[in-house]
Amino acid sequence: MEYQLLGNSDLNISRIGFGGMSLKSVQHDEAITLLQSAFQQGINFFDTADMYEHGRNEEIIGKAFRDIRDKVIIATKVGNQWRADGSGWDWNPRKDYILKCVDDSLKRLQTDYIDLYQLHGGMITDSRDEVVDAFEQLRKEGKIRYYGISSIRPNVIRAYMQENRNIKSVMLQYSLADRRPEEEVLDTLLQHNIGVLVRGALAQGLLAGKPAKEYLDHSTESIRIAFEAISSISGPHRSTAQTAIRFVLRHPAVASSVIGVRNTVQLKDAIEVFDTPELAEEDYSYLKQSIRQNTYSDHR
Repeated sequence: MEYQLLGNSDLNISRIGFGGMSLKSVQHDEAITLLQSAFQQGINFFDTADMYEHGRNEEIIGKAFRDIRDKVIIATKVGNQWRADGSGWDWNPRKDYILKCVDDSLKRLQTDYIDLYQLHGGMITDSRDEVVDAFEQLRKEGKIRYYGISSIRPNVIRAYMQENRNIKSVMLQYSLADRRPEEEVLDTLLQHNIGVLVRGALAQGLLAGKPAKEYLDHSTESIRIAFEAISSISGPHRSTAQTAIRFVLRHPAVASSVIGVRNTVQLKDAIEVFDTPELAEEDYSYLKQSIRQNTYSDHR
């Protein structure tokens, strides 16, 4: 496993992270075993959110690591409020709500601090002063170590950077099939030394062998061609999933690719990424040429 500091924090995270959201389809005891196995094989960064399974996801991660809390880096998120009737959720970035939620997350995670607390979304109309005030208060109280945002909206990301907010990371969606961050966001985050956490590197599994379908603004045929390009430079030395992950990790802004893992086979494939050769420059260029680069159309 390789490790990298997250932005200008002192969080030395594994370059393959474990995305807790994938555990919703895994039985409780199997999920605990899978999490612990991931740690034993080198993954130290685990990402979850208070809204995943109404908090049960945090509970599983908390139980898995309660005896080795100081050896793992736990990230969770806040901002989506479940409705009382369970019919869905509403966006709530208010300071009082954030301050309430952190205590609930700490209890579920069985810890007295969160390594990385992330705003789970964000709109340009939000009061960023209120959000940052909440995070700064929690940091001073020792309840969180660092904070960041999870957003694919360029205008929101840019606003937090330009206003010199003390964010340490941005989690965003990025893959060969979703190269929107390449237009501006990745380079800008790199210049500001803000760590990038990638989700969706496999594009819902389409870049790892699932049947091609329309994805974002790409046609089924475009996705098929992109996967064929990945397959052509993969093989016994590197699986298609590993090639797709290697693609996103090649950008210098990316600190970690957070992968959804549901079983030991997927875990093994993710962990062994660093046993495979890096993408050669010609292969990297070939993959980029295999599919049109898309760009953000909204929230610019």
